[in-house]
Amino acid sequence: MTRQPSAAEIIPLESQVGGHPGVRVSEDGSLLIKPALPREIAFYQSVAVDPGLAPLRPFVPKFYGTLRLEGKVDEDAPPPEQGGPIKILEQAVPEEEKEFLVLENLSHPFAKPNILDVKLGTVLYDDEATAEKRARMEKTARDTTSFETGIRLTGFQVYDLVTGKPVNTPKSYGKSITAADLPSGIARFFPIAPDVPTPQALAPGAAANDAEGDIPTQGTGLPADVLAPLLESLREDVAEIRDALGETHVRMVGASLLIVYEADWERARAGLQWLEEGGEEEEEEDDEEEEEDSGEGNEKKRVNAPYSVKLIDFAHTKVLPGAGPDEGVRKGLNTMLRLLDERLEQVKAAAASQDKARA
Repeated sequence: MTRQPSAAEIIPLESQVGGHPGVRVSEDGSLLIKPALPREIAFYQSVAVDPGLAPLRPFVPKFYGTLRLEGKVDEDAPPPEQGGPIKILEQAVPEEEKEFLVLENLSHPFAKPNILDVKLGTVLYDDEATAEKRARMEKTARDTTSFETGIRLTGFQVYDLVTGKPVNTPKSYGKSITAADLPSGIARFFPIAPDVPTPQALAPGAAANDAEGDIPTQGTGLPADVLAPLLESLREDVAEIRDALGETHVRMVGASLLIVYEADWERARAGLQWLEEGGEEEEEEDDEEEEEDSGEGNEKKRVNAPYSVKLIDFAHTKVLPGAGPDEGVRKGLNTMLRLLDERLEQVKAAAASQDKARA
């Protein structure tokens, strides 16, 4: 049984790349505490029990319940040091600001998580939007990649393995690019590490980096022989999410596809081996063992899948029996599948070039 964290054990989330501010995590980092509207809470509750939403269950974060905030964050207090707890004022909180979702933190199992938030759908407003907001959101969709492709790259982070710190690409990037630029954006999120990390290997025109966009920022990227099978497996999961949405009657306005993968080479390789050995089948049992074994002496992260891909952000999601699938969101997932296929071909070409160079 997962214990709900107290207010004193809640700290700000450092790795947020999209969505609204105010997201926090439990002190050990395993739980995400997110301000939520009643509709989003109701959706998570429905996914757990509604047979019509059963196809989506494997593809949304684990839901542990809700948390009520009876105090208010002290905005004037100095920032917490080294991830320390935030200061809570003992004062009245408006009712609409009290309820928080408690979810699994999808980035927690990763040592160096590369994270991408992809906004899904061609429609960015719900039925309750005012005429002014509807017109504004329609313009936003047409001015960005959302209307044409069903996706927008909301933001992402990629670890620089030299500095050991993530490099963030902000929301402004995703809003500024066109549909033709999306392959370049995906290549930036899935960079290929040079075969030999020397200045010569990193130079434009190097054999391992012939495809446009393949020249990595120094210190980023997985080796091509690791990235290729990771992309293949991830692509299968995205296809399953698209198919699951084809079986459910929902409208997901403002929902995202969150992709997280391991930037640490050793852990990524171990994660691929874990998948090959059927690690996913034993995951539920492992979760129970981890809860029993968790403690101060257990700080090393266990081996898991080298990536995670889930649907998130359901504040404007409606369940509409009989309405059919959300084709705008499915269009976005088809776009992602095409982009992943294109990147996979580039990575495979790079891997073949590296193998040839070694021969």
